[in-house]
Amino acid sequence: MRLPPPFALLAVLAVVLIALAWMRPIDHDESQYVAAAVLSAGGLLPYRDYAYLQTPLQPLLFAPIAWAAGTWAYPALRIVNALLGWAAVAGVYAGARVAGARRTIAIACAMLFAACDILLFSAGTARNDALPAAMLAWALPLILKAERGDGSRWGAAAIGLLLAGATAAKISYALPAITYGLYALLRWRRHRPLWVIAGTLPVIAMAMWLFALAPLAALFGTLGFPGQAPAEYYQATGRSWKLSSAIKLLDLLKFLALGPALLAFTLVAPHRRSRLLSWLIVAGVLAALLPTPTWRQYLLPLLPPLFVALAMRWQEQPPGRALRVACAVFAVAGLAPSIGALIQGHGLGTAMAESFAIGRALDAAGARGLVTTLSPQFVPATGRPIDPRFAAGPFYFRSHGLLSAAEEWSQHLVARDHLVVAFVVAPPAAILVGGEGKWTAGEDALDRVLEDWATAHGWRRVPVASARFRLYVPPQAAARRLPSSSSE
Repeated sequence: MRLPPPFALLAVLAVVLIALAWMRPIDHDESQYVAAAVLSAGGLLPYRDYAYLQTPLQPLLFAPIAWAAGTWAYPALRIVNALLGWAAVAGVYAGARVAGARRTIAIACAMLFAACDILLFSAGTARNDALPAAMLAWALPLILKAERGDGSRWGAAAIGLLLAGATAAKISYALPAITYGLYALLRWRRHRPLWVIAGTLPVIAMAMWLFALAPLAALFGTLGFPGQAPAEYYQATGRSWKLSSAIKLLDLLKFLALGPALLAFTLVAPHRRSRLLSWLIVAGVLAALLPTPTWRQYLLPLLPPLFVALAMRWQEQPPGRALRVACAVFAVAGLAPSIGALIQGHGLGTAMAESFAIGRALDAAGARGLVTTLSPQFVPATGRPIDPRFAAGPFYFRSHGLLSAAEEWSQHLVARDHLVVAFVVAPPAAILVGGEGKWTAGEDALDRVLEDWATAHGWRRVPVASARFRLYVPPQAAARRLPSSSSE
């Protein structure tokens, strides 16, 4: 069976990914990424003015999009991620073509990549996965050109810029970036490592500037929190079994099997034609295994080189009928979680309807200041500013003892144990609860901490035309406001 032209398939894929992004249920993981982009759109900087528990590039790049979208920032950021997921697939196609694969093989492998649940989830939510994946995927054609001797100095600089950018968007991409850097040093005549380093300098300068503005907050956001919080959370909730090596391995296999990635891995593993891609695949596996526990999006760094390597393998030995059937079966398995998620509903249409209802309730209450919530992705559509102390959504709030109250204040954070201190010093204009619950893969108990504080201190509940959300405003006519930004 002949495949449609690559351009037609890629165009259809873009439409499908945007539609999935619109319809996929809201996920509480999106909270900090929407908040970060919106706060940066208002002129605030990660670490210095609000806590960001990742490396800092994405909020800065997405800030103009959030600013232009205004009240529609949340949908806009999801659509951007869908387009970046599409760009990652297109990068795999381009990489396979540079590696020598025929058009039909290259587009087939790119579409198999697109059928992986790992990619579909990452491209369908407003997280920080699709941006670095697209950067890595588009570095591959340039890397493979250099490997075959057709690279240029500017191509090497572009590789450095893309890999450094991927790392600055998500720290797990540091492993593939470092791996390529080491390989470039070994094959320096073709890969021009000095030009690669030159390409990284703008990104390094940006990251160093932000770190210098707030070094303690930057270190905690990029290294301290990811290194301490997961173990503390799962042990505190009686689920320490999630941290075991056996569960990590099972999760790795499960996520790879939700799509053709596991099959591709078994086909590519014994193939030794491209040592460079093998290095990058191994780096991607290590990047997925280092965080504990392992989640599907952590496996994304290994997929672009994996499917380019699969195209190289099939160029030498095209798949037979049985293998094509197996690919189709695994592709259906990869699509199944997205189909199941769509059946649940609660997509962006729901999010915007809820947000507009919250905005009307805030208007009726005369609340104009900062909104404290564990689900800040619902705030932009209300036209109100997000409380920077809660920019991390529920993820720092649920922790215990990672920072003292003074450290939290300097780093714009609030944990549930220090809520009383934070609100006594600087109460917000409104408290919004209901977005951190089972319907967003969250925990209702965390929202109840905020709600219990509000009711215990006499805050007035404001009617909201929503069965999910509750809104509280101070008993007095005007609430104090936090400063819009501050320095560490």
